[in-house]
Amino acid sequence: MTELLHAQLERSAERRGARVAVVSGGDAMTYAQLDAAANRIANLLAEHGVGPGHRVGLLLDKSLDAVASLYGIMKAGAAYLPLDPVAPATRVAHTVDDCAASTLISQQDKAGVWEELMALGAPIEMVIAPDLAPTSSVPAGGVKLLGAAAIASQPTAPPGAVVAPDDLALILYTSGSTGNPKGVMLTHGNVFAFAEWAAEEFGLRPDDRLSQLAPLHFDLSTLDLFAAARAGASVHLASRQTAIFPMEIRRFLEAGRISVVYAVPSILTALVERTPLEVGDLPDLRTVLFAGEVFPTKYLSRIMKALPHVEFANLFGPTETNVCTFYRVPEAPPENGPPVLIGRAIAGVETTVMDDDGVPVATGKAGELWVRGPTVMQGYWPSRTAATDPGAGVYRTGDIVRETGSGDYEFIGRRDSQIKSRGYRIELGDIEAAMLTHPGILECAVIPVPDDLVTNRITVSVVKAETLTEEEIRRYLAELLPRYMVPESFDYLDRLPKTSTGKIDRQRLIRKRLTPPHGQAGEG
Repeated sequence: MTELLHAQLERSAERRGARVAVVSGGDAMTYAQLDAAANRIANLLAEHGVGPGHRVGLLLDKSLDAVASLYGIMKAGAAYLPLDPVAPATRVAHTVDDCAASTLISQQDKAGVWEELMALGAPIEMVIAPDLAPTSSVPAGGVKLLGAAAIASQPTAPPGAVVAPDDLALILYTSGSTGNPKGVMLTHGNVFAFAEWAAEEFGLRPDDRLSQLAPLHFDLSTLDLFAAARAGASVHLASRQTAIFPMEIRRFLEAGRISVVYAVPSILTALVERTPLEVGDLPDLRTVLFAGEVFPTKYLSRIMKALPHVEFANLFGPTETNVCTFYRVPEAPPENGPPVLIGRAIAGVETTVMDDDGVPVATGKAGELWVRGPTVMQGYWPSRTAATDPGAGVYRTGDIVRETGSGDYEFIGRRDSQIKSRGYRIELGDIEAAMLTHPGILECAVIPVPDDLVTNRITVSVVKAETLTEEEIRRYLAELLPRYMVPESFDYLDRLPKTSTGKIDRQRLIRKRLTPPHGQAGEG
């Protein structure tokens, strides 16, 4: 089978053309309709000189048009660049400029954003808006503007671009927690290897209904889209608003009779904590996959007990490798137990635990996880050699793990989340894990604050039960942690801020901690 992502769509369109491929709200497209829509967009791009070697920005809310567009971009031989529709314009403009994406596929209600991007220096020369009617008048700042009529005039046969598995399929920009974000280059072969593994490992079938809770600029979206296409299953797009509210997520899963969910733990935590989820609910759901953050054990235990008919698996890996290890959770863990394991390497991927000198460590010893295999990215844009250190195809993840006696990996923390305080080496994840074992602590994020006297002071932002006092928290932690690991100060919030991909926005919390109140000087 060819390792081209759009070939999976074409294969399903040929074999199962009448089956539903994608659902968005009350709208749906069959595989035959989606393939035809993608071909029209691909032909329009090709007619205007967009093809192999080009990057096309995708500034769309999740929709049928968005899915057809990303397939159309790849059919034309170009790579799609998913942009966060709610990100600041300065960040979007930097991404478009960095990738030299002169073509943008967007929607009519974002016309003001196009002009703002161009004012900020983004090199946009052409905008395609599938929802733009012929009679619409939208200011486009001098760019070539093409709408629904231009797309409809194109043939439904593919454009015939020559595409190879090693060609770029998409570029995903990292969160940019420090400095400017970096573009992770993923080829057709990279993403196909992951989608093929996921489809086979979890037995995806044509009658499956996969949710898509992740935004398109998050790597979790690649499983939803491309593993579904490979299996001939349907993918159901959840709007950004739906993914925010637990009851809306619940309704979305029920109404769509979703059978497979892939989500960050915070979404699943909210689902079990803020909706009346009980045994027997969500009977169509058979598989829940989670990734992106550590799943607090007490919440994982609760959702597994509420959904005993569902298989749960922990998928692990940075964007640069997509998923590199996974672990099927055999049963609901104790609520006060440690986080579940991250498992073993997925099929076709090689993982090794190395010390600081690049020497493999013994079983039971902690070290950095190194990954080699077909899912490892080609590099950071624009260099295809920046992904690897110290050799071709190897990625040093920065994740500290330990191989257990069973052969599964235990995640210890990020190399960059280890700090020094008063001479002690401290893993911030250890403090968070200890805090989350308390039933009254709903969410927490430990934030180090640089201090000349002690190197770092440990602070924590907490969402807690109203009746829980700080004194009770301190007493509880004193029984679990050494004194030097107990946070010095606590900041109580109604909810921790989240990034657009649903993870805790630690950089926002750090900025809050490091920025003195208005009109006051920082502590000396």
